[in-house]
Amino acid sequence: MDNLEMNLNELKDILNLSKKQIEDRKLSLTDFSKNGFPSKKDEDWKFIDLNRIISSKIPKIKFSNNLVSKKIENKEIFNNISKNLLENNYVISKNGLITDVVLDHEDKNKFSITKIPLNIKEDQYSSLGSLNKAFYLDYLKIVIKENYKFKKPVLIINYSSQEIENTVLNQRFDLIMEKNSCMSILDLNWNLSENNFYNINNNFQLKENSILKNYKIDLRNNSNIFYSKTKIELYKNSISENFIISSGSECSKNEIECDLKEKFSSAFVNGIINLDVSKQHEIRSKINHLSENTKSYQLIKCALKDKSKAVYQGKIFVDSVAQKTDGYQLSKAILLNEGTEFNGKPELEIYADDVKCSHGSSSGNLDENKIFYLMTRGLSKIEAKKILLDGFFLEVIDKITDTKVKDLIKELMEIR
Repeated sequence: MDNLEMNLNELKDILNLSKKQIEDRKLSLTDFSKNGFPSKKDEDWKFIDLNRIISSKIPKIKFSNNLVSKKIENKEIFNNISKNLLENNYVISKNGLITDVVLDHEDKNKFSITKIPLNIKEDQYSSLGSLNKAFYLDYLKIVIKENYKFKKPVLIINYSSQEIENTVLNQRFDLIMEKNSCMSILDLNWNLSENNFYNINNNFQLKENSILKNYKIDLRNNSNIFYSKTKIELYKNSISENFIISSGSECSKNEIECDLKEKFSSAFVNGIINLDVSKQHEIRSKINHLSENTKSYQLIKCALKDKSKAVYQGKIFVDSVAQKTDGYQLSKAILLNEGTEFNGKPELEIYADDVKCSHGSSSGNLDENKIFYLMTRGLSKIEAKKILLDGFFLEVIDKITDTKVKDLIKELMEIR
């Protein structure tokens, strides 16, 4: 950690930061220095020891890198991405720097874009939140105005080039959706870099009757460590639909926390973890029911082979005032060989009387009888397993309410 302040001074030159901005970042740097990267001593990190992973994988980690500002042509990125995806609005982040915000399919009077952060909130209990605030490379805030519905999804392309390695890349994204607004986001990791740590912080605010459909896609194989924290505040009758495909990075943790602050708000968290080799991935969700007549639904499915490891930690919290809460949570895992590991930690913390809440977790193997049956119909064993796994995942994919996005995800996962 001795190089932290030196790296912050290097970042000052890269981003042309003012003296005041540096002083603000130093306060967060002090908070991070006290605790460092989280380890299994932290209850939320008991299954994936991030400090150990970074120490062994990136022993000479850098908190700034002059190469992040190297110019990258969009053509280099677009050549590797499906044309169907590029028909949408898009935001491009290159090595942690946001270079393009193209929302050409929308009415420009119905939204605003801010690149200069004001009064950034920080999770005082999170060392990674402090790290993000101290070293974030770029910031984006979008405000969708009242009664506006985006015509097309916004594709967020997180791209990193091969030159970047052994570096921490921090980024922040804020979204405010005013009353009766609607938006879909496709957050796509497309990294060519190796051995980096990505630390992404998202804060979303959904006002009355607004709808957010938030899809996170990590499918391209890479050796990076990825962490994303998404905090969502939901007000009266708002809906947050979240879907995660977690597969490509060597190590990944997606955290989603939803505060259902007013009645009739709803939060949905659905995800797929599909791993091989020795990858370690985790989804952690926390749904806070803070008002009456709120609803949440969570479904996570995992398929693991080789020596891979998956974790799902899901918590439903129900405040004493949150009567008529409806909360459901389920995780299922298929272990394709003996070397895999699945850890499920479902939690209910309920202080209200009139609620309907349930949770469950299970793991097992593919049904050999079904594999044999498909093989008698002319399929190979590999083809039979693929069909059964596709069917296993389809239950989650079918929860996606945006039909175009659903078709795109099936295409990306090669599911017919």
